[in-house]
Amino acid sequence: MRRLLLAMTLSLFAAACLQAQSDLPFDVEPVTSFDEPWALAFLPDGRMLVTEKKGNLFIVTREGQRSDAIDGVPDIAYGGQGGLGDVALHPEYGDNGIIYLSYAESGLGDTRGAAVARAVLAEADGGGYLSGVEVIWRQYPKVVGYGHYGHRLKFDDEGYLWISSGDRQKFTPSQDMQSNMGKVLRLHDDGSIPGDNPFVDFIDEDPFVDDIGVYGQIWSLGHRNPLGLDFALDGGLWVMEMGPEGGDELNRVERAANYGYPIVSNGDHYDGREIPDHDTRPEFRTPAIWWTPVLSPGNLMVYRGSLFPGWRGNAFVAGLSSQAIVRIELDGDTAREVERYDMRARIRGVFEGPDGAVWVLEDEEEGSMGRLLKLTPRS
Repeated sequence: MRRLLLAMTLSLFAAACLQAQSDLPFDVEPVTSFDEPWALAFLPDGRMLVTEKKGNLFIVTREGQRSDAIDGVPDIAYGGQGGLGDVALHPEYGDNGIIYLSYAESGLGDTRGAAVARAVLAEADGGGYLSGVEVIWRQYPKVVGYGHYGHRLKFDDEGYLWISSGDRQKFTPSQDMQSNMGKVLRLHDDGSIPGDNPFVDFIDEDPFVDDIGVYGQIWSLGHRNPLGLDFALDGGLWVMEMGPEGGDELNRVERAANYGYPIVSNGDHYDGREIPDHDTRPEFRTPAIWWTPVLSPGNLMVYRGSLFPGWRGNAFVAGLSSQAIVRIELDGDTAREVERYDMRARIRGVFEGPDGAVWVLEDEEEGSMGRLLKLTPRS
């Protein structure tokens, strides 16, 4: 009887999954699963680098075969929202083999903060190792707590490295120019500061800032927890950030612009205190779109491929609490949500593959692993 009931349960679950997939305009192929997956980057040969928040980095084929965990990953401060985060390839990876990892690291006492390291990836004995590991960026200052690291990574076409840095649930650092938290940052590939960044001139005016190099890193400020970062086809930078109680935001990020948090937000504090809306303070930039109820974004991807021709140039948001993938049309400085795909699971990340297929990382939920899914046009 137990076997019969189990078989009936599995059959009903499979039928529900098929029904869920039949409502979507694409085929969904489960490829493999991970323990708290966080990010994915494609290697030149079409394989993937996948991070798990607990500190593991794998090389994964498109068929789902994974390597042993890569050795040499920096020590990770795992807990809450912290752990191993994003992974990105150097623009000249084919020549130098350099990859970049973002992660939470421990500081003095009970403090922690995000960091970015780069290293050379070498494959060996069914796995691989990182050599020449070098930390090129750190959140400043390190603080107590386990949330809002941000730490998404993106290279632009000119080879600059962009980093999204969360406010670490401390609110005021987003407006504090002596902190690089609550900011979007622009660096050279070695972590040095480009001379044409908007606040570089302030470095000479404050010896303390010169020591820590914070002013010069900053491109924009007034962000809360920016978890999505990508460039539109016209080159504009878009950032998706998680709001407080309501008010998730999609912003087109501009040089030296201030997006207002925590002075303004279209959401409120979790303890019920109200935050003035953006329209009360016109000196701050207003979001292109904001959401209440929230999406709880995991990442942001702008689609460039041809496999889904109707999607080219659209942005896609991975939704955690919304359990959805949200498609957004971008048009210059404006944006609008045009479709929402119900995935029946928390979505951590959406990524475009080399052939234009869309790859999706689910967020691990209690009792289940986070799956890697491949989305292709309806057959």
